[in-house]
Amino acid sequence: MALISFLEILNLAIMTFVIGYIFSGSVPLQKRRSPFQIKKRFFEWERVKIAMLVTAPGVVFHELAHKFAATLYGYSATFQIFPLGLGIGLVLKLVNSPFLFVAPGYVQIPAVADAMAYRLIAFAGPAVNLVLWLGSWFLLKTRNLKKKWFLIAHLTKNINMILFFFNMIPFGFFDGAKVVFGP
Repeated sequence: MALISFLEILNLAIMTFVIGYIFSGSVPLQKRRSPFQIKKRFFEWERVKIAMLVTAPGVVFHELAHKFAATLYGYSATFQIFPLGLGIGLVLKLVNSPFLFVAPGYVQIPAVADAMAYRLIAFAGPAVNLVLWLGSWFLLKTRNLKKKWFLIAHLTKNINMILFFFNMIPFGFFDGAKVVFGP
């Protein structure tokens, strides 16, 4: 059995593009505009690319960490795209909502009987966000980055901090509830 299937790769690619588009409005790029260009474009590829660079690692690696942690414990795990969660985020973007929410996917794992394994599999995703958050924070503190890379590192730091704390909420289906309360 392959470590990751073609369908999972396809779903990860779709998810990456959609979350890049959803968060593209959060990328503050200054572009030279013609005085005749009044209307903001519906789709700006440069913003989508940067948003994908910033959001995809935090979301994709988060989900893959759950998958690979489960696999290390001997459980089958499959990444699933969550169309409703992506759709809600897309609708919020299209109506210019000041609040964006997206639940792009999840890893389907059969019942895990071992409580410690369950907790570690649940924490694997937020642990990735913690590493990306602290790593980008450290990079910003120790390096003199060019403007574009400073922006990417700054946005990466912010999104992964939010993802870490959001996912560690000890309530409902969040990873934090699984870590705190177990199976």
